[in-house]
Amino acid sequence: MQNAKLQFKIQNFRKRHPKFIYENYSYKILDNNFEIFFNFKIEPNIYFRPKVVIENIDESLIKKIGDRVLNNLVFHLGLMEIPSYWKATCSPEIIIEAGSLNKEQIRWWKDLIIKGMGQFFYENKINFQKPNFLKIKTLHFNAIALKCRIEEFLNRNGILVPIGGGKDSVVTLEAFKKAKKQINCFSLNPTGAAQRIMKIAGCKKPIIVRRRIDKKLLELNQKGFLNGHTPFSAYLAFLSILTAAIFNYKYIAFSNERSSNEGNVKYLGKIINHQWSKSFNFEKKFRNYSKKYLIPEIEYFSFLRPLYEIQIAKLFSKYPKYFSAFLSCNEAYKTASGTKKPIEKWCKNCPKCLFIFATLYPFIETKKVIKIFGENLFEKRKLLPIMKELIGEKKFKPLECVGTKKENLIAFYLSLKKLKKYPGGEKFKFPFLLEYFENRILPKYQNLEKESEKLLKSWNDKNHIPKTLIKIIRNWY
Repeated sequence: MQNAKLQFKIQNFRKRHPKFIYENYSYKILDNNFEIFFNFKIEPNIYFRPKVVIENIDESLIKKIGDRVLNNLVFHLGLMEIPSYWKATCSPEIIIEAGSLNKEQIRWWKDLIIKGMGQFFYENKINFQKPNFLKIKTLHFNAIALKCRIEEFLNRNGILVPIGGGKDSVVTLEAFKKAKKQINCFSLNPTGAAQRIMKIAGCKKPIIVRRRIDKKLLELNQKGFLNGHTPFSAYLAFLSILTAAIFNYKYIAFSNERSSNEGNVKYLGKIINHQWSKSFNFEKKFRNYSKKYLIPEIEYFSFLRPLYEIQIAKLFSKYPKYFSAFLSCNEAYKTASGTKKPIEKWCKNCPKCLFIFATLYPFIETKKVIKIFGENLFEKRKLLPIMKELIGEKKFKPLECVGTKKENLIAFYLSLKKLKKYPGGEKFKFPFLLEYFENRILPKYQNLEKESEKLLKSWNDKNHIPKTLIKIIRNWY
């Protein structure tokens, strides 16, 4: 009955709001800030005007890029804003009036929306496989690829490192610092954790971007319009190209890892991956698109792509100065569509918290791990169902940025092994989750010792790290 009501609601939205229109964009420099506005319309009468501000801009840099390059990059950032607003009604048609696209680009954007919005479709029980589910049209068809070259003034050594507040970007920063590379931090709506990390890392003049969601969208969410996950890392990819172009950076080093390639659950015959826009699949697609339709000279890549999350956790454990600074819990920043303030601390009850705790536990002194979170998460009985999901005892892997099922198994195994190494460890009463793991899970897996050794030394050659930089992570990890 509930599913039938949801289907009726979705059909009603699509019927009442048949078209989503990207009308136009505009930008200006005000008080050394580069302000961008996008105008969207959902027929018949819903309007959005989101805003993006890139702070502390030197106007001469904007002029150096030129209007042609700048307009193309801003137009594309507007295209990437679409999913956040289109999802409210899931309109059957998206009309692009703000600029031109060719047939290949239209196919690319449709693929991004279908794959990047997979979790949204799954959670709202939307049949995205229906014929004519989504059409993307443009009023200004362009059969020729638009290439924008700015090679003559790019800083060939500069590396832009996006900072979100988690442990992964810390590892990327420290690797480049150790190699004495010329780096700068870039952060969108920086959280307290991101600000702390940039300060500790010595990023004195980070590039800060503010993205303002139109309040109308939050009002629609509260009224019962459709809501859900969007491919945020894809948004960061387009924003980073614009930012790198303005500030003259050739390299953009994201910290997306090998673990993000694994999906979470199957829906309508397709694998739904919460981290699709962090995956190697997306990275490859975006690089190809960027080199053909954005700026070919700028290199977007993921510096930690060869490694699993647990390998990154081991590297992170070498930098205790960040232990009290980083924060990876997504629940910490949720606002329930603007109805509550974010807690901005580890919630200690979600899959992400348990995953981070389990991957750090084998490599950091126990007291220090517990201090990071405020309690021993292995003692929490109510986290047992989440542990089972993480290690693959249930078919459903949590829709969070967590590692693969295998590395979760290895994380719990190594945590148990660590306790047993203590003098008299065999006689200890282990924390609840580790005791359960030893008695109920471990007997099913006889080769975790060998598999853990193999995984911690593993390397994935499927990456786009430039040859001049790959030795840094290859020799360090």
